[in-house]
Amino acid sequence: MTTHADAGPATTAAQRHFSFLRIAIALQTLTIFLQAISAGLLLTSSYGETLHSVGARVMYAASMLYVLAAILAWKPGGGPARPIWYASGFLVLASVQVVLGIAHVPSVHLPLGVLMFGLRLVALVRR
Repeated sequence: MTTHADAGPATTAAQRHFSFLRIAIALQTLTIFLQAISAGLLLTSSYGETLHSVGARVMYAASMLYVLAAILAWKPGGGPARPIWYASGFLVLASVQVVLGIAHVPSVHLPLGVLMFGLRLVALVRR
């Protein structure tokens, strides 16, 4: 039986990188959820547009953090490369989402936001 004390430096580093990856996924899930809330405020209050705009920037930064976390979990941590593909794909979705929001295309922007939130929940549960 291996105890935590028996874990070598590589194992500890891998665990730390995977924890960072899980935190990045959780943060991204939270920011997308807050975007849904601010979208509702966008429709009902004068400050909703500001909150949604700021939230979009935070969500995009969280998407970039997710890519960084996936890279760190892979290369130095010795983890699988698959999360990098997921993170990169999600960054593309976030980019499309931002463009659609700026272009005021709610018929695609809103369903894509729901899809993104669902994908984040799945990723969060799987990690």
